[in-house]
Amino acid sequence: MPNSEPAIVVDKLCKHYGALRAVDDISFTVKSGEVFAFLGPNGAGKSTTAEVIETIRVPTSGTVTVLGMDVRKHKAEVVRRIGVLPQNFSSFDRITVRETLQYYARVFGSRADIDALMDLTDLRDKSAARFNTLSGGLKQRLGIAVALISDPEIIFLDEPTTGLDPHARRQVWEVLKGLKGRGKTVFLTTHYMEEAELLADTVAIISNGRIVAIDSPSRLTEGDAEHMRLTLKSIDAAAVELIRNLGFCPIPNGDDNICVPVKTPDDVRRILEEIQRRGLELGGLDVRKPNLEEVFLKLTAEPTSAGAEDRAA
Repeated sequence: MPNSEPAIVVDKLCKHYGALRAVDDISFTVKSGEVFAFLGPNGAGKSTTAEVIETIRVPTSGTVTVLGMDVRKHKAEVVRRIGVLPQNFSSFDRITVRETLQYYARVFGSRADIDALMDLTDLRDKSAARFNTLSGGLKQRLGIAVALISDPEIIFLDEPTTGLDPHARRQVWEVLKGLKGRGKTVFLTTHYMEEAELLADTVAIISNGRIVAIDSPSRLTEGDAEHMRLTLKSIDAAAVELIRNLGFCPIPNGDDNICVPVKTPDDVRRILEEIQRRGLELGGLDVRKPNLEEVFLKLTAEPTSAGAEDRAA
């Protein structure tokens, strides 16, 4: 039965460095068993926030509880129940995948099932490969396996697919889906909007040290993105006036193309049917739905100033 208690509660968290407000009075809750994606421009404060939750940094004010424990009062217990994959995970070059996991199991005092971890991260066929021979994607999957050594309830992943090719990135995504399937809570910081849309149950966007939006990816795109955009290519000039008369606002987009903001697929159908009915020429079309990247760019348009102390936001 899923745990109904929240995994993480952040309440009025502030982290200041002199006059710099890296994190400025933010609050949010991460549910148990969900994938929570934390997005923000470089320097927005997201890594500082994650590091406070992970007990690496001490908050200036506010409270953070992890699995019901205050991170300042129960640091040792919190650390035992979380796993962390930092950016650019690295290990000893000349030891194998299996030896890496055995080494970290001894470091953490864990009796982890090494074979099960390799199966979970799809590394069994690389068990005898040395770390320095692994591709970037394999190294990240090994890093996730290391973060799971102590069977943590919450896993923090800091930009786990940065620098990976599309194929390797999708392999890591499959591993992350598997973690959710096992009931793990995943706290994911990422710059990839597609990654957040695909994996996350909840997305929080931070800018200038403040949370500017938090909701499911679908509700964020429905509520904050602009309309769908219909692009009509090499269109007959007479069609522009026709579209305007239908109540839309065609916008020139170069090379005789126009972009038409629309609200629904019915609007697209209506425009195309009218163009066809009038016998007007159309070289092609493209329909783009609102997406999380659009929301992100809209909400974080202003430059940030919180980056001086943010390790890897």
